[in-house]
Amino acid sequence: MIMSRIEARSPEDAETTGDLVDLLLDGLPAEAVLTDSDVTASYANDMASFCPAGTPAVVVLPRTVEQVQHVMRSATALRVPVVPQGARTGLSGAANASDGCVVLSLTKMDRILEINPVDRIAVVEPGVINAALSRAVGEHGLYYPPDPSSWEMCTIGGNIGTASGGLCCVKYGVTAEYVLGLDVVLADGRLMSTGRRTAKGVAGYDLTRLFVGSEGSLGIVVRAVLGLRPKPPEQLVLAAEFSSAAAACDAVCRIMEGGHVPSLLELMDRTTVKAVNDLAQMGLPESTEALLLAAFDTTAPATDLAAVGALCEAAGATQVVPADDAAESELLLQARRLSLTALEAVKGVTMIDDVCVPRSRLAEMLEGVDRIAEKYRLTIGVVAHAGDGNTHPTVCFDAADPDESRRARESFDEIMALGLELGGTITGEHGVGVLKKEWLAREIGPVGLEMQRAVKQAFDPLGILNPGKLF
Repeated sequence: MIMSRIEARSPEDAETTGDLVDLLLDGLPAEAVLTDSDVTASYANDMASFCPAGTPAVVVLPRTVEQVQHVMRSATALRVPVVPQGARTGLSGAANASDGCVVLSLTKMDRILEINPVDRIAVVEPGVINAALSRAVGEHGLYYPPDPSSWEMCTIGGNIGTASGGLCCVKYGVTAEYVLGLDVVLADGRLMSTGRRTAKGVAGYDLTRLFVGSEGSLGIVVRAVLGLRPKPPEQLVLAAEFSSAAAACDAVCRIMEGGHVPSLLELMDRTTVKAVNDLAQMGLPESTEALLLAAFDTTAPATDLAAVGALCEAAGATQVVPADDAAESELLLQARRLSLTALEAVKGVTMIDDVCVPRSRLAEMLEGVDRIAEKYRLTIGVVAHAGDGNTHPTVCFDAADPDESRRARESFDEIMALGLELGGTITGEHGVGVLKKEWLAREIGPVGLEMQRAVKQAFDPLGILNPGKLF
């Protein structure tokens, strides 16, 4: 029903496209409306593999809330789909264009409107870069914890749209836990405010949480009130080497069961360690089957590291190396930060999965990925936010080889099936987008799917907001 309403007035028609551009220019400066096909094509997709993308009719770069409202009123009038975008660093195809759509790029709305140390909040526009916000609040002795791997490029709006995570989630949680309130432009151009800027608030349904992770399918976030924390002490890092992934996962279980609260608990398997060595000659032992990195930002991090080091040794660590200072800690973390770049260098193209399982079943997940890699004759490296059970099996393949590409896609799906079998979820932080929408239906079931579609219908009855994503 939703798709048929859009298709009834296809914006691919030249007349409709002309009407659309004219209507947009009535409320937008000329430089904010891009129609050159070579330029608009560059906005067609995010960073996900195997995700189809259409051809946009126009790309719009608004700078104000009123301009976003004008775009949505214009799109509603002509029944034209609108695809919101941030920096397009996503890994699920959620920002991919549909044919004849308006790509609504929010990167020009990049102001930090307020930093309030008393209320411990920041008020920002959606185009603010994650790292820029982190540095700005740091000058006030504050901390914005969510830190996706792409934090130097990704935007807060994109983080909200995909409910992104990062390395620090084991202690501080994901983006959803820091979004207190939103201003959202609805499909018909109306502006709605949700949530609060107070420390507490339970008035009505929690619509703020509903928009977090909705991938732009319910409304356009134009302002966000974000919770902040006091800036923690500098963290210290420990690296522990293991002769098996199972032993490293055992150490993770011991650390969490022991009540420890690391600021970071990351795992790299042997394939990833080798790839990092090949790329950067970091000198990591080739005999390492799994490398575990733990960090603490407490007032006595050395004491915490010593306790965790002992647990790693009890689990069978062959070597435990605690850092003495921040510089040495940064050196230890460098290998983890290079992981995805190194795996991409193996074959040139990667598919990055995002399966999250209960911590207690992390070893089964890694063992299963090994079997899948062998079955499909592929290189699949795993990096994991081990403290969350959030794994990123990364399939390396040659996109120019049709058979290898087929095997890559089949292995990717088998990894998601494994995650569900282990009581997990198909996505911990990357979102559903195009890549995983068939798997979303399997995870939530027919009743859950029916209710989610009903929510979509309530907010977007014409189905013009990011159609074809999620379900």
